[in-house]
Amino acid sequence: MKILVGVKRVVDYAVKVRVAQGTVELANVKQSMNPFCEIAVEEAVRLKESKIAKEVVALSIGPKQCTETLRTALAMGCDRGIHIQTDLRTDYMELQPLAIAKMFQQIIEQKENPDLILLGKQGIDSDCGQVGPMLAGLLQCPQVTFAAKVESHDSGFLVERETDAGTESIHIQTLPAVITCDLRLNEPRYATLPNIMKAKKKPVETILAETMGIDLTPRNQVLQVIEPPPRKDGIKVADVDALIEKLKNEAKVLA
Repeated sequence: MKILVGVKRVVDYAVKVRVAQGTVELANVKQSMNPFCEIAVEEAVRLKESKIAKEVVALSIGPKQCTETLRTALAMGCDRGIHIQTDLRTDYMELQPLAIAKMFQQIIEQKENPDLILLGKQGIDSDCGQVGPMLAGLLQCPQVTFAAKVESHDSGFLVERETDAGTESIHIQTLPAVITCDLRLNEPRYATLPNIMKAKKKPVETILAETMGIDLTPRNQVLQVIEPPPRKDGIKVADVDALIEKLKNEAKVLA
């Protein structure tokens, strides 16, 4: 079994984003692998370690710095990487989910033919959560989103997925399939120094996005990005009665 796992480079989750000229400022800002993509990589590597998969290929779309993010995935245990290079922003400002899904589709159908595609449920920059479902639609294959547990079952997978009411289990009976990974699926490992050194020798293929013949024009236009207003300072109350009084009369959240 071959697994293709998506790896996105985003502004690091611990960084406070800055808004300038109606967009998120990316210059001189620390960027790292999207946390949900880390979970997808970890799950792919675990499937390989349990002998369910034989090869794990990491795919990233973005500027040349994405090779650093791919090297992290390789250090975590992926076998090789594919970098679709483009200078278009991947945070929905320029490169949007449909174009990304079509690039994944082309790599899958014309090059890799994986049995399983693992993606993070969403990128923390755009929070769209659309690439996985769109990709499954383009491939006309089964999909399970928000996966909290993935187990090999018969010739497919049994996936427990998060819902608003709890969880539900879905049996994927045919492959290939797309699974998007949620927070509770696993805890990603830290890459060790020996594996980081080994990752430098693993192959990473670079493909220019403009050579793929895919329309990368955005379908939607982001008019403006605005920082949320600063929170007001909190206050201390003397007792529970004072708290209830303020919740009723000032906050008006209690009847």
